Amino acid sequence: MEVLNLTSDEFKNMVAAGRARLDENTEYVNSLNVFPVPDGDTGTNMNLSFTSGAKAVKETDSDHIGEVAQALAKGLLMGARGNSGVILSQLFRGFGKEIQQHKTINAKQFAAAFQNGVESAYNAVMKPVEGTILTVARESAKSGVKKANDTDNIIEVMEKIISSAKKSLKKTPDLLPVLKEVGVVDSGGQGLVYVYEGFLSSLTGEAPVEEAPELDELVRAEHHRNDVHEHVHTEDITFGYCTEIMVRIGEGETVDSEFDYDAFRNHLDKMGDSLLVVADDEVIKVHVHTEHPGEVMNYGQKFGSLMKIKVDNMREQHSALSSEAPKKKVEVKDIAVLAVAAGEGIKQLFESLGVDYVLLGGQTMNPSTEDIIKAMENVPAKQYIILPNNKNIFMAAEQAAEVSDVDTVVVESKTIQQGLTSMLGFNATQDLETNKENMTAELKAVISGQVTFAVRDTEINGIAIKKDDFMGIIDGAIKVSASDIKQVTLDTIDQMINEDSEILTLLYGEDGSREVAEEIGQAVENKYEDVEVEIHEGGQPVYPYLISVE
Repeated sequence: MEVLNLTSDEFKNMVAAGRARLDENTEYVNSLNVFPVPDGDTGTNMNLSFTSGAKAVKETDSDHIGEVAQALAKGLLMGARGNSGVILSQLFRGFGKEIQQHKTINAKQFAAAFQNGVESAYNAVMKPVEGTILTVARESAKSGVKKANDTDNIIEVMEKIISSAKKSLKKTPDLLPVLKEVGVVDSGGQGLVYVYEGFLSSLTGEAPVEEAPELDELVRAEHHRNDVHEHVHTEDITFGYCTEIMVRIGEGETVDSEFDYDAFRNHLDKMGDSLLVVADDEVIKVHVHTEHPGEVMNYGQKFGSLMKIKVDNMREQHSALSSEAPKKKVEVKDIAVLAVAAGEGIKQLFESLGVDYVLLGGQTMNPSTEDIIKAMENVPAKQYIILPNNKNIFMAAEQAAEVSDVDTVVVESKTIQQGLTSMLGFNATQDLETNKENMTAELKAVISGQVTFAVRDTEINGIAIKKDDFMGIIDGAIKVSASDIKQVTLDTIDQMINEDSEILTLLYGEDGSREVAEEIGQAVENKYEDVEVEIHEGGQPVYPYLISVE
């Protein structure tokens, strides 16, 4: 069987098949996360990210493969969750840019697109690590380019890409010692292989043509329980129409202006709020809340033809969701702080320290770039500070900061404890960069500990770990493992406390208890008379106890 020129319809089917193949293997990819803690979410993150891309592809009726690839890239960008999802979005961002001018593509162009995707992904990652999805993508793309010099058949190129990707995946434990120690391959690399397998099955006709499901079917309901209608009232809506347009630059009879991103965004900024503009050389995608959606459309037509139009009356939508009494309009803050966290108690702690909005998420449920943007919309502000509180949310937070229409910075808090401590450095009267500098400096003042259970037998750093035992983790490294959760917590605390320690804070979660927490606190006070103990109900999942020492 031969495919010499790939069309937009064939590429759409490839995307649908890649999504389906990844979806059916999500839990297996999750199980490959190296640490034996219940935080395996790489598969979930990649699946939700790619589903967002597939949804964008489904919504475009273009017969131009370059435009379809751009739609995939934009959907992935906004739906990217976790580091694996962000890297996946960058791979297909570069893929789309390489073929953006082509209506169909041949084998050499197909292979070059994969190669350009690799370059885009490596450029996006500050410190690329080999033995990960990046390695699998790079080595498979290189093989694809080489194969395209020998054949015009796109199927043969895709077969070579997959065989090389699988070979590269098997070698990931040799490049990352922690993978070899636990006896698994890289989870992100495995997820990418599944996407590529879906591509091939579509090319060969083995995969049924599938439609991507609605993204809401896959996203955890609790991700969205902090919806805007809980915080905003119908009469508070200044700009009542949620308006979205997609413009194909330079096409149409109404074009009379050359597109300039900054000028375009600045003009729309005067027409409403919650503005988001994503653009490349071919397409502009706009989201804005305005009172005059027709004017937004007319302005867009000055630069190209309208590919997509969507207008929702938010007052009508909101009045259907809420019958609350009128309240005073929300003040636009100079700087708003947004934190990502899970657990009602932790949410309240962040709010008590001055955080303006807590977005539900964290380990096993990383919010997407779009989730973060929408959370920012709930707190009108001139500038924003984002506390991700999990290193797997850093990249999505940085992407949200890049596409936000106002100045936004990320304080790279790796844990809930760091996020809470960083707020001690926040001062609403100071400028954005000074706050970022001061809050970042506070991160060093706390030692973070976590207690959770093991989901597999393994050995890490000389510590034998048995399934269902409890583990003590200090600043990301497993230090203690045993069957008694109270003893594990005490042993973990012993390794956290030093001669400079003054305060120990213990947050008990869904699977912890105040009674045990108080017993632990009493034991600590008896042993370390200079250390003050604070106990709070955090309500967090996954970790029965979170510990901070300052």
